[in-house]
Amino acid sequence: MIFSGTGQHKTKTAAHILFLLLVSLTTVKTSGQQPAFPKITGYAGILHPLVTFAREEKPHYNFDGAYVIGIPTGINIWKSAKIGFSMEFVPLIRAANGTSKMNNFLFHPGALFGLGNGLTLATRAAFETSGRYGLTPVLNKIVKKNKGSSYFIAVPIPIRFGNDLPSSVSIGFQFGISF
Repeated sequence: MIFSGTGQHKTKTAAHILFLLLVSLTTVKTSGQQPAFPKITGYAGILHPLVTFAREEKPHYNFDGAYVIGIPTGINIWKSAKIGFSMEFVPLIRAANGTSKMNNFLFHPGALFGLGNGLTLATRAAFETSGRYGLTPVLNKIVKKNKGSSYFIAVPIPIRFGNDLPSSVSIGFQFGISF
């Protein structure tokens, strides 16, 4: 056992281990280049829900009697090119009968999985002010990459429960810019 012996020896050994651990965690590259990861990016976009399917109901299309649009904004923290964390905020605006209002607000945290070739799978938890909750897998594709920004398209598939409503699955289309 590494800590066998006197109390003073145990303390010195623990201090040495702690020192080595701290040095290894704080080592910085001295080549003059910044490490690529972790990397923080932000984004903003437009979300168009297309169709919603709920048990024992006909499909509901976004343009049937009302139009809903979301304005997602978020922050992605990439640990590597393969994995990251995202936090998204989406106000949803509903327009019907000549008026519009913010109908719902969605908090959307989740994990990001880089699939290569500009594809990302976001697996998000969903918490809505309407009382609904659930999951939203999102497949995202970068379609144009610039030096300081990228344009993307995405297909979110919201799965929702709660608020005394039947479970539902929707399909949407999103596009936006990340920076």
